[in-house]
Amino acid sequence: MDTKSLKLLRSVCILSFLLGSCFLYQSLHVVVAAQEQQDTQPSVTLQVNASNVAGRLIPDTLFGIFFEEINHAGAGGLWAELVSNRGFEAGGQNTPSNIWPWSIVGDQSSIYVVTDRSSPFERNKIALRMDVICDSSGCPSGGVGVYNPGYWGMNIEEGKKYKVAFYVRSSDDIDLSVSLTSSDGTLTLASEKFIASTSDVSKWTKKEVMLEAKGTDHAARLQLTTTKKGSLWIDQVSAMPVDTYKGHGFRNDLYQMMADIKPRFIRFPGGCFVEGEWLSNAFRWKETVGPWEERPGHFGDVWKYWTDDGLGHFEFFQLAEDIGAAPIWVFNNGISHNDEVETASIMPFVQEALDGIEFARGDANSTWGSVRASMGRQEPFELKYVAIGNEDCGKTYYRGNYIVFYDAIKKAYPDIKIISNCDGSSSPLDHPADYYDFHIYTSASSLFSMYHQFDGTSRKGPKAFVSEYAVTGKDAGTGSLLAALAEAAFLIGLEKNSDIVEMASYAPLFVNTNDRRWNPDAIVFNSSHLYGTPSYWVQRFFAESSGSTLLSSELKGNSSSLVASVISWKNSSQDYIRIKAVNFGDNSVNLKVLVTGLDPNVMKVSGSKRTVLTSTNVMDENSFTQPEKVVPQESLLEMAEEDLTVVLPPHSFSSFDLLKESAKIRKPVSDSSYQKTSTM
Repeated sequence: MDTKSLKLLRSVCILSFLLGSCFLYQSLHVVVAAQEQQDTQPSVTLQVNASNVAGRLIPDTLFGIFFEEINHAGAGGLWAELVSNRGFEAGGQNTPSNIWPWSIVGDQSSIYVVTDRSSPFERNKIALRMDVICDSSGCPSGGVGVYNPGYWGMNIEEGKKYKVAFYVRSSDDIDLSVSLTSSDGTLTLASEKFIASTSDVSKWTKKEVMLEAKGTDHAARLQLTTTKKGSLWIDQVSAMPVDTYKGHGFRNDLYQMMADIKPRFIRFPGGCFVEGEWLSNAFRWKETVGPWEERPGHFGDVWKYWTDDGLGHFEFFQLAEDIGAAPIWVFNNGISHNDEVETASIMPFVQEALDGIEFARGDANSTWGSVRASMGRQEPFELKYVAIGNEDCGKTYYRGNYIVFYDAIKKAYPDIKIISNCDGSSSPLDHPADYYDFHIYTSASSLFSMYHQFDGTSRKGPKAFVSEYAVTGKDAGTGSLLAALAEAAFLIGLEKNSDIVEMASYAPLFVNTNDRRWNPDAIVFNSSHLYGTPSYWVQRFFAESSGSTLLSSELKGNSSSLVASVISWKNSSQDYIRIKAVNFGDNSVNLKVLVTGLDPNVMKVSGSKRTVLTSTNVMDENSFTQPEKVVPQESLLEMAEEDLTVVLPPHSFSSFDLLKESAKIRKPVSDSSYQKTSTM
């Protein structure tokens, strides 16, 4: 090798060494800088007194749910009835009337349909008459008739069974096909023939058909068709999946989403739905009991849609029992958004409320208890709470009406707890009550700051029921992480003030995405799919809070963007300490946990499970295409006994379960409270 080549090689080696050294320096610099950044994260200490003596029992009823018929939460939602406007009553009592969403199969040259008042049911007189003009040689091969698309399509699934019931009469023989078809009617998913002679159907006759689907269509429809010329009448058409929760008529997936919150109470059926824009359209419980075909249904003029009231007074109590929640019945007190009944004339409404309580609690031989018994329920339902009206405190006759209701109910049922619409959190009520109602819809920053809302509330007198809360407006989007974090902080504040706040529920619970009347909501669904918003998942963090023990805790350090609480709870035979913390700020925070006051028999506490709700952007949301974009993420929590330190990510809600150990062998958590629920 010549001298020139040696010089070139030496230069390359020197350059490689310098470049390598530079890369190594940069790598070390990055590692050190990252370590320094972690070390310089804000550090806050959470001091926890784990002594049960210093703790306070949280009410068994603290966290529950509020079900209102809004956004087609019930009709076209939780109530699994597939037919919309099953009795043809939605178009009004004057005939001929609109039969939407029913439509004809065929055209006006082959079939003519019109409503009349020939129904056999006194409370819903409208029926549908079909005049078939064509015959077997002139009708289309599939026949002519009517179809119902349900609530934006019926979810029909292969292999599942559907019970179709309807009433029919005719002066001619009948040859009727009852079918479930694809959305455009071209594909038959299931079909049965109903053939009857004139003598069999000359009077109104109920017919039932069981259909088993041979295919799947999430936007299917129900068809009633014939090729036989003549006239026939139909009324009260129902199609129900056989597979509902316990056979009680509740859509399984939506029911399970509710059940996973582990609600301790359910407030129903509203809300503004109870009031109505006008009293003539208010929810009246007596019109929602008895056989489904005899219920008249009504137009909910606040949320602007018709309900057949298949989900009625009886079904709400059944739902409460199924889900293991205490029922809280909200009834109309003679006041709507636009009209009121004077106190001097309020007694019919009072009697209606007393009758509604008797329906639930009365003996099977009592007047209204016997109606319940006729619906298949001999034993009474549990009912301990009623609310007199909804958001009516400022109305002219509310206080006067309230006192009449209160006195009458307490006289007949002294054990029932009565909830007033008037807020007693800042000043005492001027009337007797067991609870007062508190509603709040506001921005994220405002609700976060309301963590302290009940700190200064008097502990004397009635307890607080926060029956409606949510972040709304642009902060909420259609269900954002930002909204959920503010709500989590607010709920931690309620948890820490649970000596005065005994019940709390988010609103609204459900929204059918095809008819969003309110925004945001906890659970979003269509005919076949669903997902929980971040606000829904926040509620799951509090599933073990009701009935647990609130431990004394305090944050030390720069904690203006932090909110935390600590509870002691049991899962089977294991004892846990659960820390919940909201980091509402832009930076991660090191949270050092100092636990004192442990029982002498408890040797130590150790990490067990970490659950974190966060995302890359505070306005991130879930959707049908990304149902799990913002959901809690679980991981094992490894913590040294002498240094219980965790990192709270920016814009996050975290919970940490610490296992109380009396032996050196640690047992894992068997509970999986955050199994993701999605049908996508």
